[in-house]
Amino acid sequence: MAKGMSGQNIVTPSAESLAASAKAASKTGIPPVHLWNPPFCGDLDMQIRRDGTWFYNGTPIGRPALVRLFSSILRRDGDDYFLVTPVEKVGIRVEDAPFVAIDFEQVEDGLQFVTNVGDSVVAGPDHPIRVTMDDSTGAPAPYILIRANLEALIDRKSFYRLVELGQTARHDGEDWFGVMSGDTFFPLIRAADLTDAG
Repeated sequence: MAKGMSGQNIVTPSAESLAASAKAASKTGIPPVHLWNPPFCGDLDMQIRRDGTWFYNGTPIGRPALVRLFSSILRRDGDDYFLVTPVEKVGIRVEDAPFVAIDFEQVEDGLQFVTNVGDSVVAGPDHPIRVTMDDSTGAPAPYILIRANLEALIDRKSFYRLVELGQTARHDGEDWFGVMSGDTFFPLIRAADLTDAG
């Protein structure tokens, strides 16, 4: 329970009420959550794990349609994640990225990725791929921007397939190993680092 500006307690909406609001707002596709500015109603006991599983009150949400519905009203402000409807905004926890890119295919425009919640985007200037190094394992952690500032972690099998498509190209004055999607080159690792790793 959170306190409002007046000092009164604000009751956090339930997942059920949020789902009802999301259903009403998403009849014409992904709602324009970036345009909404409702009051903050506190945090909800909801978490998205690194593998893309959504939990509510410690229990996995087993209905894909419900997860998809919640994902449609997800917004990131800074480092924080919220479920947003026209009348309420609640905080949730995200372990890594909110989505997982579970597959991709070559299409005419480039590499088209599909997420665990059904989003589909083609990597390019509006949907860049980036790679960081996981601090705990030292392994590469690849991401693709899905919408607004919400990313998907590219799953391991898809990343291995990406590497198979890789090539070396100049980027910012250095040789990088990366992938092309359409006319855009996405650097994955410095060519020199790749040689050292080999």
